[in-house]
Amino acid sequence: MAPSPSTAASPASPFGRVLCAMVTPFGPDGALDPGAAARLAVRLVEEGCDGLVLNGTTGESPTTTDAEKTALVRTVRAAVGDGVPLVAGVGSADTRHTVELARAAESAGADGLLVVTPYYSRPPRAAVAAHFRAVADGCGAPLLIYDIPGRTGTRVTPETLLELADHPRIVGVKDCSYDLPGASDVMAATDLAYYSGCDELHLPLYALGAAGCISTVANVAPGAVRAVRDAFDRGDGGEALRAHRRLGPLTRMMMRGELPGSVTAKALLGAGPVRAPLQSASRAEEAALRAALDALAAETDPGPGSAVAPAPRPYADAAATA
Repeated sequence: MAPSPSTAASPASPFGRVLCAMVTPFGPDGALDPGAAARLAVRLVEEGCDGLVLNGTTGESPTTTDAEKTALVRTVRAAVGDGVPLVAGVGSADTRHTVELARAAESAGADGLLVVTPYYSRPPRAAVAAHFRAVADGCGAPLLIYDIPGRTGTRVTPETLLELADHPRIVGVKDCSYDLPGASDVMAATDLAYYSGCDELHLPLYALGAAGCISTVANVAPGAVRAVRDAFDRGDGGEALRAHRRLGPLTRMMMRGELPGSVTAKALLGAGPVRAPLQSASRAEEAALRAALDALAAETDPGPGSAVAPAPRPYADAAATA
């Protein structure tokens, strides 16, 4: 299964424009469900995603084992084929462990690696740069630097990104810094491909020159997320803004409340439980999420000839059926 020529990766967008930060489906017993993961991956690509990010925050990487991470990459690669970009999260608080995870993901079929800033230890700027260089030197796949200071406690500063941009295997950034001026400055000064990791900022960052987005909301509404990019790329800024605003209520419900995106996406997908310390959404929370998704589906019902992609149905059957 390969993306169409209009959505294939390019030097400016090395992994495509619309990537889904995919959940990791678990069975009722809490174990990895490879079959559900394969079915979900195929449907996400069929319904608008150029590529997939596995073993990221939304994929509950803090609570999956190294073996599960490798198995997930291998399973999804077999399911979607060689033409769909797969980026594997390999971040940890330990540089040596990160290199090991990177090599394993590459061997399992990942096209790229998502490397988060080492967390908890809060290394100084020079140590952060040394960490990313060590990982890039230790493997052969291209890297996206994952800047999410709200979770790691440490910012990858624009100065650090400018310093790292000369490394041949550091090709881009997943940006969750909420620093649009800083991102704009780095994009203007380097060839780093920026991918917005904050669903509410996908369109603003894209308008500033980003390569695309890595979206949690795309787990449940890949067509609606893609519609924003498609409208912008064909020069219809007004429709891009309308599509972005239509996504707003669902995005706020999934990403800006007390529940993390892994919990909200799984509640809508029926993709099994989350692992402790996270807890699954309550029935009331799930009902509110479902109402937001249903409202988006109603708003984006395109009718004949419309260029707006409809919101897809939930994926409960993808995770629950054999």
